Amino acid sequence: MDLLLKIKWRPEIGDPTFMGWFTVAAYFAAALLAWRAARQSIPTRRLWFGVAAVMAFLCLNKQLDLQSLFTDLGREIARHDGWYGERRKVQKVFVVAVLAGSGLFGGWFAWRFRGFLGGHKLLAFGLLFLLTFIVVRAISFHHVDVFLKQGIAGMRWNWILELSGIFLVAAAAFKDLKGRASGSAQGVTKLNR
Repeated sequence: MDLLLKIKWRPEIGDPTFMGWFTVAAYFAAALLAWRAARQSIPTRRLWFGVAAVMAFLCLNKQLDLQSLFTDLGREIARHDGWYGERRKVQKVFVVAVLAGSGLFGGWFAWRFRGFLGGHKLLAFGLLFLLTFIVVRAISFHHVDVFLKQGIAGMRWNWILELSGIFLVAAAAFKDLKGRASGSAQGVTKLNR
């Protein structure tokens, strides 16, 4: 129980700024579009529901900052078990394991759903871009953090990159919805002839 009391993370709003809430709204919109694409697509329903679930989770995580909870837990476990001084070695192993696991899962996913992804390149690129950004940010190398806090014309790189990935996923879902709507309209036109 002492371990839990030492954790600094609390379930509260992590980024109450305008851009924080704007990013939450963008994740929500992308999740909603993916959910709508899933409802209108029988052959790819499960994939779109998966995309919707990922975007909904990222929406919640944007403000709850769950990766900080896991970081705090890891830090306190390391202190409690006496290997805090060796944490850099463990961090390196963890980073390599996460990257290897992500690479293996990404490769399997791309092979398993190659037919779907071949027709949904925008979605594939958007998910890859967004998830890579999130993993790199979560690893939190100092020089990456410094870069992400810089920006152009008042916009931080952190916002630009994250919102770009969200936009690509949302655009892919919107494109799929529009394609199905125009396909349905063309089907109705053919039936009326």
